[in-house]
Amino acid sequence: MGSSELLIALDRDSATPLQQQVCDQVTLLVRSGQLRPGDAVPASRELALQLGVSRTVITRAYELLRAHGILTARRGSGTRVAGLAGGVPSGARRSAPAALTPQPPRSTDDGNALWQPWEPAPTHHPGTGIDFRHGTPALANFPVARWLQSLQQAYGRADAAALGYGPAEGSPTLRTEIATLVRQSRALDASADRIMVTGGATQAMDILVRLLVRPGDVVVIEDPSHTVLRQVFGCSEATVVPVPVDEEGLRVGDIDACVRAQGHDPARVKLVYVTPSHQFPTGFIMSEGRRLALLDWAYKRGATVLEDDYHNEFTFTAERLPALAAARHRDTVVYVGSFSKTLFPALRIGYAILPPHLVQPFLGIKWITDRLTPTVDQEALAHFIATGAYTRHISRMTRLYRQRRSRLIEALLEHFGSEVRISGEAAGLHVLVTLTGTRGATEAEIARLAADRGVRIYPASGYFVQDLPTEPTFLMGYAALTTARITEGMELLAAVVREVKSRPGATG
Repeated sequence: MGSSELLIALDRDSATPLQQQVCDQVTLLVRSGQLRPGDAVPASRELALQLGVSRTVITRAYELLRAHGILTARRGSGTRVAGLAGGVPSGARRSAPAALTPQPPRSTDDGNALWQPWEPAPTHHPGTGIDFRHGTPALANFPVARWLQSLQQAYGRADAAALGYGPAEGSPTLRTEIATLVRQSRALDASADRIMVTGGATQAMDILVRLLVRPGDVVVIEDPSHTVLRQVFGCSEATVVPVPVDEEGLRVGDIDACVRAQGHDPARVKLVYVTPSHQFPTGFIMSEGRRLALLDWAYKRGATVLEDDYHNEFTFTAERLPALAAARHRDTVVYVGSFSKTLFPALRIGYAILPPHLVQPFLGIKWITDRLTPTVDQEALAHFIATGAYTRHISRMTRLYRQRRSRLIEALLEHFGSEVRISGEAAGLHVLVTLTGTRGATEAEIARLAADRGVRIYPASGYFVQDLPTEPTFLMGYAALTTARITEGMELLAAVVREVKSRPGATG
């Protein structure tokens, strides 16, 4: 089984040596059951890169752990967990509150015009300029040859059953691999039978809306938020209520007031959608206090929290909190993830991790939606993860994206200085950029002038429902652009802003 990132945070101001901190935290991961006997741990070089320390720190920590019998190393199988005396406790099953009894699926209707998509279609225009579109990974750097090996292995082993209709919940092998991934990198301990494989994260969200929401109910979303949500939630018969976010994430204390302001009872909130690890589009990370407040609010209201763990794999700071679903949430959280950004969007494999009481109702809707997610692709993905290729790819992409992100931020500051505000730089594959020195020009005007020079940038105001930005704000993706193209694109954008500022009659 392939190793994954470990949820370790080092305190560089502590008197405890770094190697001892690594040793202590790995021991804790084993005692808590997040690492289990036989699990592979990252190679010393990979963990050193992840934590930003020298390889010597990790090799000494691993030596200590082997000396204590916690890790074992064998030629050909890498370093693995040996287990502890007395065994490792497994996560206890949580009972479901009666208020969360799921409702049967029902038909949907057209949504309010407020929730219709406004964003341009995600069309790729190769060779037609410098495109800062968000949501596109560095597809040119995907290890196609390695992926083909996994595909060939999957088809080579496929029998008549594998080529037929597989289980609606997904490949048992892939679900087991996903369980290990989220346990090690997100501290989320979930058995494979609670993991449902879906056609991307979007299908998981669609099924949950059909399952949990009835006419007259309320769905709470973040404001700002992704326009896909307007399509998914807006086609239900629920009222969609946007609640503002700030630097700590969703303003949980404002939920009741926002719901009442639209003439609804907060007791009718059935679903709360959040992106706690990287809020879209601001990039804010939900604070520990807000997370606890949200879980408490949802439990008391009998609501379900839909955690979209957006871009959690690509984090560029020491601040890396576990998944919201890793907390003691008393069966109120559904965790949704996807391989679209880590591998490639066309794969269309996502997953939902459900409380036990939602598994069978979810499967009932999955069955009538598409019967199954393509089976052999799932087996190929399971092989890709199990052989360690997935972890190595994430590690390479994190290094690449860190370079590109740094170049974008440097270039923005170099050209615009105090006249630019940047948020969301801590994680993910885009940043939110506000240009404060544009002399009254609109987002649309700046985007049009930039396009005339061969640069595509994307206005962000359409993501906001209530408090729209007062100055031109853009969502800028950088993952698919080389540092040279980023540099060139920022030079061209700076020329546009100079043109705007030099216009006769322009005001600051």
